[in-house]
Amino acid sequence: MLLRMSTLFLRTLRDDPADAEVPSHRLLVRAGYIRRAAPGGFTWLPLGYRVFRNVERVIREEMDAMGAQEVHFPALLPREPYEATGRWTEYGPNIFRLQDRRGNDFLLGPTHEEMFTLLVKDLYGSYKDLPLSLYQIQTKYRDEARPRAGLFRGREFTMKDSYSFDVDDAGLERSYARHREAYVRIFDRLGLDYVIVAAMSGAMGGSASEEFLHPTEVGEDTYVRSPGGYAANVEAVTTVVPEQIPLAGLPEAHVEDTPDTPTIETLVAVAQQLFPDAGYTAASTLKNVVVTLVHPDGTREPLVIGLPGDREVDAKRLEAVVHPSEVEPFTEFEKHPELVKGYIGPQVLGADSKSGIRYLVDPRVVEGTRWITGANEPGRHVFDLVAGRDFGWDGTIEAAEVREGDPAPDGSGPLELARGVEMGHIFQLGRKFAEALDLKVLDENGKLVTVTMGSYGIGVSRAVAAIAESTHDELGLVWPREIAPADVHVVATGKDAAVFEAAEALAGELVAAGLTVLYDDRPKVSPGVKFKDAELLGMPTIVTVGRGLAEGTIEVRDRATGERQEVPVGGAASLILGVVRG
Repeated sequence: MLLRMSTLFLRTLRDDPADAEVPSHRLLVRAGYIRRAAPGGFTWLPLGYRVFRNVERVIREEMDAMGAQEVHFPALLPREPYEATGRWTEYGPNIFRLQDRRGNDFLLGPTHEEMFTLLVKDLYGSYKDLPLSLYQIQTKYRDEARPRAGLFRGREFTMKDSYSFDVDDAGLERSYARHREAYVRIFDRLGLDYVIVAAMSGAMGGSASEEFLHPTEVGEDTYVRSPGGYAANVEAVTTVVPEQIPLAGLPEAHVEDTPDTPTIETLVAVAQQLFPDAGYTAASTLKNVVVTLVHPDGTREPLVIGLPGDREVDAKRLEAVVHPSEVEPFTEFEKHPELVKGYIGPQVLGADSKSGIRYLVDPRVVEGTRWITGANEPGRHVFDLVAGRDFGWDGTIEAAEVREGDPAPDGSGPLELARGVEMGHIFQLGRKFAEALDLKVLDENGKLVTVTMGSYGIGVSRAVAAIAESTHDELGLVWPREIAPADVHVVATGKDAAVFEAAEALAGELVAAGLTVLYDDRPKVSPGVKFKDAELLGMPTIVTVGRGLAEGTIEVRDRATGERQEVPVGGAASLILGVVRG
C-alpha cells in the first residue's frame, strides 16, 4: 500500500497540546495519530488507526493460535444480567446508564462477563462441549471521574476480553496457563517490556489473578519486586505478620497528659520528653484513621483503621480491599462525640462496643504488642496499651502503605518499589458468574455441574500508548516494526523533478514487493520540515532521496538506532526489503 503525504489526512503540530500530561499523549496528538473528541475520548486518524489495527492483528493471531474463537457483542446491554450478578449496583457511578424510549434500563458495557456466560448457557449443555475459549475486541465504557494521560485512562477504550469455560478446576488451570502463555507471546511481539505480578481480583472475584504491567514512571500502578523473584501489585502485597508476644509480665496501661499533640510528630516529641529512655518513635504509636464507606446501596458506614503511626493509609490498597464500597473522608464527628479528633483510641471502638463502629487493624497489630494511642480525651494519650489485653478489634485490613525495604511475604528479600501501567490482567474467575446466571452442564456421569470460568483482558488502545511511551525519543515516535503504520517512510527532498521521479519509482517497487510505504511527495515543503515530520511520525526505516541522487545514491536510516548508510539507487529496493524482512 502507498500512503501519499500530499493527500493523507494528516496535520502534524509543532507545539504540544495544552492538556497532554505524558509523552505518549503529547506525541500521538502532535504526530496526527489521535485527536481529542471529548474528555476521555479520542478519534483515531489514519496513521493512528493503522497502529491500532496492527495491535489488534497481533492479539488476534495469538488468540486464534491458542484455540480461542472470536465473537462480538453489542456495547448497549440490558440491565437484567448485571442485576443478577449484583454489578448493576456494585459499579455505582462508574458505568453509563441510560433508558430506551419505553423506560427500560440499559448500560454501555464496561465489561462483558455476563453476556459471555449467557451466550454459552444458551448454546451449550454438556461436558463434551468444553473446554471452550471465546474472545472479542470491543469498545468499553466507564465513567471515569478523572480521565487522564491520553489513551492510558479514558471513558471509552478498546479491550480484548476473553473467557474460558471448563467443567472443573483442573481444566480452568490449563486454560489459564494457555492464556498466560499467549499473553507472553503477544507482549513479546508488541515489543513491550513487561513484568508479571500477583494482583487482586477486585470486582471480578475469583482466586488466582495476575497483571502484566509495563514499567514506566508515568504508570498509575505501583508494584513491588524482590531479589528472590517475588512480584506483586502493591494492592496485593500481604504484610509479614510478627509473632505474638506473651501477655504475662507486660506493664499496665497508663494515661498521660499530652497537650497539643494532635499529630504523630507532636505526640512522639512529648513521649520522648516524658520517657527519655523508652526509645519511642512513630512506630511505637497506634494511629486510628476514620473513613466513611459508601456501600453500593448508598448506605454510609464509619470505619476506623488502626495502624502503626509511622505508616500512612494507602488509598488504593484501602479501596481495593473494601470494593465495591467506595471510600470518602470522614466528616461527621459531631454525630460521634466518642471520636475525639486527634485523640482517638481503640477502647471505644468495635462492632460490639457502645459506638458500634467497626475497628480493623493492620496485621502488625498482634496480641502482646504495646502502643501509645489516644485516650479518647482531648490532650491525653494512653501508654503501654496492650493489644489483646486492653483492646480488641473486629478484623485485620491490608491498607497501610508498602515501603521500600519491607520484607517480601515469601521471604525472598527486601521489596523494591516501581511504577507501571496495566496492560493485561488474567483471572481464575471460578464459578461466581456461572452460579449467578445458572450456567451448568451435564458431566460424564449425567450430573449437572456448574461451569468454572477464567477471564482475560488486554487493553488494545492502552497498548498503543504504552508502546509510544516506551519507544519515543527526543525527536518523536519510534514504532516497532510489528505495529508501525508503514514499513518505510520515503522522503523526497528538493525541487528537482528527477528526485521525485526516483522516489516515486522506489516507492512503487517497494509496494509491489508487498510493503506499506509512507511517501512524502509534498512538492513545496522544505527538506527541514520533511525531516522533522519523518522523525516525529516514527516509521522504523526512513529513506531519503535527495542530493545524493546526483551521485547515484540514496540514504537509508534506522529510526531507532539512527544508523545511516548510503546505498546505490539501483539496489536500494532489495536492500530495504532485506532490512524490513530481517
